[in-house]
Amino acid sequence: KGYRRSKSWAKDQTVYFYIRFEKPIKEFLIHGADALDRKGMNSATGKDLKAFFSFDPGDDKLVRAKVGISGVSMEGAKLNLDAEIPNWDFNKLRDNATAAWNTELGKIGVKGGTKDQQTIFYSALYHTMLSPNIYTDVDGRYRGTDLKVHKAEGFTNYTVFSLWDTYRAFHPLMTIIDQERTKHWINTFLMQHKYGGMLPVWELSGNETFCMIGYHSVPVIVDAYQKGIRGFDTKLALEAMRQYAESDRFGSGYYTENGFLSNEKEHESVSKTLEYAYDDWCIAQFAKWTGDTEVYKKYIERAQFYKNLYDPLTQHMRGKVQSMWYSPFDAREVNNFYTEGNSWHYSFTAPQDLEGLISLMGGKVRFAAKLNQLFTTTSKLTGRDQADVTGLIGQYAQGNEPSHHMAYLFNYAGMPWRTEELVHKICTEFYTNTPGGLIGNEDCGQMSAWYVLSAMGFYPVCPGDGNYVLATPIFDEVNIQLENGNSFTITAEKKTAKDFYVQSVSLNGNDHPKTYLEHASIMEGGRLHFRLGNTANKTRGQRQSAIPPSAITENKITPVPYFDMPSNKFKGQVPVKLRSIEPGAAIYYRIMRPGIRSVFVPYKQPFSISANTQVDAYAVKGQVQSKMVSQQFFKRPDDRIIKIFSKVHPMYTAGGPDALIDGLTGTTNWRTGEWHSYYNSDFEAVIDLKTARNISHIGLHVLQDVSPWIIYPKEIIVEISDDGKKFTELGRIINTVPTEEGPAEIKEMGVSVKAKTRFVRVRAVSGGILPAWHESAGNPSHLFIDEVIIK
Repeated sequence: KGYRRSKSWAKDQTVYFYIRFEKPIKEFLIHGADALDRKGMNSATGKDLKAFFSFDPGDDKLVRAKVGISGVSMEGAKLNLDAEIPNWDFNKLRDNATAAWNTELGKIGVKGGTKDQQTIFYSALYHTMLSPNIYTDVDGRYRGTDLKVHKAEGFTNYTVFSLWDTYRAFHPLMTIIDQERTKHWINTFLMQHKYGGMLPVWELSGNETFCMIGYHSVPVIVDAYQKGIRGFDTKLALEAMRQYAESDRFGSGYYTENGFLSNEKEHESVSKTLEYAYDDWCIAQFAKWTGDTEVYKKYIERAQFYKNLYDPLTQHMRGKVQSMWYSPFDAREVNNFYTEGNSWHYSFTAPQDLEGLISLMGGKVRFAAKLNQLFTTTSKLTGRDQADVTGLIGQYAQGNEPSHHMAYLFNYAGMPWRTEELVHKICTEFYTNTPGGLIGNEDCGQMSAWYVLSAMGFYPVCPGDGNYVLATPIFDEVNIQLENGNSFTITAEKKTAKDFYVQSVSLNGNDHPKTYLEHASIMEGGRLHFRLGNTANKTRGQRQSAIPPSAITENKITPVPYFDMPSNKFKGQVPVKLRSIEPGAAIYYRIMRPGIRSVFVPYKQPFSISANTQVDAYAVKGQVQSKMVSQQFFKRPDDRIIKIFSKVHPMYTAGGPDALIDGLTGTTNWRTGEWHSYYNSDFEAVIDLKTARNISHIGLHVLQDVSPWIIYPKEIIVEISDDGKKFTELGRIINTVPTEEGPAEIKEMGVSVKAKTRFVRVRAVSGGILPAWHESAGNPSHLFIDEVIIK
């Protein structure tokens, strides 16, 4: 018996084990990392331990071993082993496992399609059943997210919740075929809130890893509740949801106060704003269903915060720094405003209010055109290399979760035939019966759950609304055996395998003109029949009554105004322009300067500023006032010019060379767009002071954050010149800060001088390759600079 305690994805993971051999151990040896064999020792603790055992196998030359594991203790591992494998009948155990898997996989039966398609389907269904995992001993004990041992009362505790991925399709699939386990998962969430202080984000072995974004245990709970799944404390559930949403985690406080996240407050600000808004819609629904009207009102307003990042000029969800659009903007660029993606991957992320999004984009025709552009553009990804963004159709990425609902959005524009084309293409081309048969990361069953649902002919675009948006089925017949004793059958009538366009749909023998299906219809049992053909039926699904509902109609907000300007830094003076995406909204603003008490006045036309200034603004329509936004403007010094001789990284340009001589230094949040990066290269720049001036100090303001590859320069060399051609060295600054794992830090690396000159040259030597301890050891590093300081 023993245990292994490790630190990786889970920061403190302990696996206890108990091994029993069928035959007596003849001798054993413990081998340690110090290479000393400790024969005869009964125990050892340390790193890199190995134990060796030898046996007399007898005539059959066979030694069986069985292993029990536990997250609680070695005694728990022994208890689990004794309870779950009481004998040595391997064949019986294998037969039991086979029977158990057949029971689970038999919940859905398919007929028709090719042999490969059936194999792909059942492989996918199998993948959806590999996690979450039971994390409870047979006596009910488990290790909670406080890493203490608790006793499960009335539920089984589970682990491995990849919720950013799985809330989209995996968990909705389970509300159809595994409602019983869904109850256990929700009760696990609530105990993680009770003992660990929060609902899970990405939990592993009792550890909250905080991998990915959002609070997506919320839609899992709400979707289950909407579908009639009970067996958990609803009061505690609402409390837990609000506790997370109203915390200050990952920018939530700024999001609540401002109505959106800006990137100087929290990186990946666009993705987080959009996903928080959807989660908040889920909280609003749950509050409404459980009778809390005040909480409903609060959260249905928050569910509309996605509007505050919609840029009407580009028709994209676009990042802000403070209250101004970050420029330059490239919708294809994978950067720090988005989570594992770009603006294309997030600009259709408002499943809770697609009517609102369609309205912002100018109606169904323009919405459909923009959506079609997503799938048909030939332009490639730009920006950071993101391994997760795979399986591309235009800018659509089937290999990563943010895109998973998008092919189904044509139904909301009255074009279901386009959804049918795309879903059929994805199912038949991106899922294959080969070792590389998935187009992206499985992500704990989500990639396969998308296929299982889509192959049956439908998908949950908005978990929590109880609807599945229709596409086109792969098989001639699919039969779902439900836990309530009913069965639901999907059939497809077609002449050839190339017939995938839906001509008509019937439900239980009655015409079904809707392009969506309600969950209740599945649970009641019955038959959904598709009549398919080889040409698109472009008249079907156009009426509003046929389109899936997705609209927020109560407690409408007024979106915040935005500053329509390329930069918040200027020389001389600059006109300040304000706009609103809300037709008919009035804008009010005030100018904030030290010692000046200002009041809000109506905005009629652009106004000019000529000094460092803060401008506050809000919009009003009817009686509804938006959140207030603030923007700081900085007047750049005009007494110097900079010329940079090094290649700046295209993702980190800070708007141009002048950012290095604007008199402003940044914070450790390097994702704001205010820093220059020089990747795998040194830095060299010459500053022209326009006339000879007395100088007392020269240096650079630099940043180190080793985990994301940013290292201080090894040294900085400062030189001066009267003519800009012949330079004299004044000093060198050698970095003494080690490249150890730790929090981000900033510092000014400079040297005191006494000189009179016009030209200053500053060179910085790259920090070199990443250190041996780094997970990307040996790769080049970034050199981050945000100011050349000359006093």
